[in-house]
Amino acid sequence: MLNAKDTTLGGGKLAQKFRDYKLLVKFRLSMLVVFSACIAYLLAADTVTLNALLILTASSCLITWAAAALNQVLERDYDKLMLRTANRPLAAGRMENSEAVLAAGLMSAVGLVLLASFNPLSAVLGALSLISYAFIYTPLKRVSPAAVWVGAIPGALPMAIGWVAATGDLGAGAILLFSIQFFWQFPHFWAIAWVANEDYTRAGFYLLPTRTLDGRTRATALQAIVYAAILLPMSVLPYMLGISGLWACGTMFILAVVYTTYAVRLYIRCDHASARQLMFSSFFYLPIVLIALLLDKI
Repeated sequence: MLNAKDTTLGGGKLAQKFRDYKLLVKFRLSMLVVFSACIAYLLAADTVTLNALLILTASSCLITWAAAALNQVLERDYDKLMLRTANRPLAAGRMENSEAVLAAGLMSAVGLVLLASFNPLSAVLGALSLISYAFIYTPLKRVSPAAVWVGAIPGALPMAIGWVAATGDLGAGAILLFSIQFFWQFPHFWAIAWVANEDYTRAGFYLLPTRTLDGRTRATALQAIVYAAILLPMSVLPYMLGISGLWACGTMFILAVVYTTYAVRLYIRCDHASARQLMFSSFFYLPIVLIALLLDKI
């Protein structure tokens, strides 16, 4: 018979396994990806059903989780070197590679099948996102700063996937939403890399736009300004394409001004505090933009 101690131990192991899978799939980060896909779907769809939205949510989760799991399989030895990732289940030795690969395979297969239930193009884009993130971006991070440009593609594809799931067409709306998320990522990711540079350097990752591991320079900040500033003229495009009204465009423009201002501050000061401010401003920019576009449509 099981005694109280055995039951407690069993519950503790189950809770740890649950926590490990949350770490494996980068649960909190993946929610932004899923949110982007769902908002894009709602913007594009003429009629929305709860069933379709649930299928898109599930497929987006599964594909994103699969990509995150494969990323950790490939970076297991490097994750051990960084403080922020050393406790991940593979790096810490609490999970075997084979278990993570099996989980990733099952999640990707089910996720792609669910996406294909909308239309074949959605599944193709989903597969492209998964493959480019896990097998191109991930190994490239230790080779070249170009990894960030490559990684921005799967990072922005969920917006296109959501639009295509609703329309079956990779049209102007899908390209616009993809572009907004694509350009937003550069200041966002470079700010994170600036703040966590010591950790990334230990693992040999080139994540700032220079050929040196420590790329915390004004040249990096200047590039952040350029990409943030691109979002300024892009703020009027949703109105021109009939996706939203002037209210959403005005909100987007103000947010782009704020985003660019923090990038300029990083250029002027070139310090850790300014990088953190840019990083936190990036956390607010994209969700608020997407909510503004949706509210304007409603």
